[in-house]
Amino acid sequence: MYDFHHLPHIKVQTTSKKALWTTLLLTAFFTIVEVIGGILSNSLALLSDSAHMASDVIALGLSMIALYLASRPPNKKFTFGYLRFEIIASFLNGLALVVIAVGIFVEGIRRFIHPESIQFSFMLTIATIGFIVNLVLTIVLSRSMKEEENLNVKSALWHFIGDLLSSIGVIISAILIYFTKLYIFDPLISIVIGAIIFIGGAKIVRESYFILMDAVPHQFDIERIRSDILSIEGVEDVHELHIWAISTDHYSLTTHVLINEHIEPFRIVLAINEMLKERYNLSHVTVQVEHPSIHPHGEYGKQFLDKK
Repeated sequence: MYDFHHLPHIKVQTTSKKALWTTLLLTAFFTIVEVIGGILSNSLALLSDSAHMASDVIALGLSMIALYLASRPPNKKFTFGYLRFEIIASFLNGLALVVIAVGIFVEGIRRFIHPESIQFSFMLTIATIGFIVNLVLTIVLSRSMKEEENLNVKSALWHFIGDLLSSIGVIISAILIYFTKLYIFDPLISIVIGAIIFIGGAKIVRESYFILMDAVPHQFDIERIRSDILSIEGVEDVHELHIWAISTDHYSLTTHVLINEHIEPFRIVLAINEMLKERYNLSHVTVQVEHPSIHPHGEYGKQFLDKK
């Protein structure tokens, strides 16, 4: 280790790894089955669902890489470790889902204009198997989420909830086509599936985008934190306050504080650290202590000098 006193920016998630491995293997197998079934039955709804499943295989693969990288310790090059790769993987997964959804919309519209016949029995059989597989995978991932928080597992769970709804949609489509002989239900259901995929992808892109942009995590009120720091005896001003997420459950805070020169600065720093740990569970905190007489702040700092 290059730094003998460095916080361990690592994530060792055994439960998540087991859940993702199980999910990855079952998804990869059924994706192949569903692609073959979609081609043989000529069902766009089934092919749309298989496209979603294929994206899940890629997403789960990236998630597995992210989990293994997250367990590697920091080094001289990557001082925060490899936790951020989890977010990069999530962003790419979400973006892939959005692109796939757009492709489904385009093909769905084309089949609205030019309806094509499908093999009802084959479509229904594959869709029913898909429903069972997706139900099992949704249960596996939901149990994993109860034990360990992880954006990749969370996004995978959302994907499979979408897959579960997609399978139900394909089954409904097959039944409607059987009784009405209206093949228009196939592209109609595929567009609904595409909408589900698009919403899920956009949600993941948005969440990972905010983390990549070092935005303040939604669970923190930065003005309330500023007020709490100001309430500590000896703190006269708080500025350069930054809070960001390195990964889904690894948060950092840095701030500059102007202090009363007659109070021991180490006591103020200790009080700030203890308060942030107790109230916000923030442990990776850096506080820079300043005084306007030796840390000029221009016109802004003069108001604090005038108080002396």
